[in-house]
Amino acid sequence: MPRSCTLIINPTSGSYSASLVDRVTALLAAAGFSPSVLLTGGPDDAAAFAARACAEEDHPFIVAGGGDGTMNGVINGLVPGRATLAFLPLGTANVCARELGIGSVDEAVRRIIRQEARPLSVGLLEGFGVSRRFFLMAGAGFDGFVVEGVIGEEKKRFGKGAYLLSALRTLSAWDGRPVEVEAAGARRSCHSVIVCNAAHYGGSFVLAPGASLFEPRFRVVCVEGGRRRDYLRLALRVAAGRGAAGAGVTVFDADTVTIGGNKAVQVDGDFICHGPVTIRSLPDFARLVV
Repeated sequence: MPRSCTLIINPTSGSYSASLVDRVTALLAAAGFSPSVLLTGGPDDAAAFAARACAEEDHPFIVAGGGDGTMNGVINGLVPGRATLAFLPLGTANVCARELGIGSVDEAVRRIIRQEARPLSVGLLEGFGVSRRFFLMAGAGFDGFVVEGVIGEEKKRFGKGAYLLSALRTLSAWDGRPVEVEAAGARRSCHSVIVCNAAHYGGSFVLAPGASLFEPRFRVVCVEGGRRRDYLRLALRVAAGRGAAGAGVTVFDADTVTIGGNKAVQVDGDFICHGPVTIRSLPDFARLVV
């Protein structure tokens, strides 16, 4: 019997085309799958489609086709511990593809056909009635304010450049307040904190070497300094490929993190809420094709 396979595709992704999806489904069918394609029409559709697949099958095989936002949506619709998940990179940044070392759509298809998978750990952020899973990172402070400040029209026009424009506005309207971070049996005062479930951040940059989608813990990056030059120094270090470290930066492992204050919080590049929030790891959440 062919194995059923649900492709949840974001047609607004940068490299989407109907002919490309037709080619992918043909390759999967030739390899013994029975693929069905669901095209998202809004930001909540990926989660809804994933939830439907879990309701219809005990152990669904789901392919998230798009960017990191599509992958995040699918993760937020899954029933924990039941699905096998694969990523088809069609977006612009595709941090997930870099994390998995997927260089092309064709390579992603070969991996899907091979079906080699590992247990995926994700994060769960909760606060002020908000509950949201993530697979890459959650940030509170500077990067949260940057994501919150992205203007929709700028994003449509400039793509990733809209985040740079928002960063410049955030630097201009500087918020120097600290937040209290409680994790790994210690309490710290930080200006910003990024809870990393993956090593990459914002594309090809490696922020947290040692962070892994397959480990039930986070690499937590605390930026203690509240000055603009502290962030410039950190950005230059990360751009040079050396990861987050140095004066004014503390990096440690934890499986649960509580962040106080009321600074902006983002997960996987989407603004979610303001603090306080609690973040915890969910191990063995799904099987992820590698």
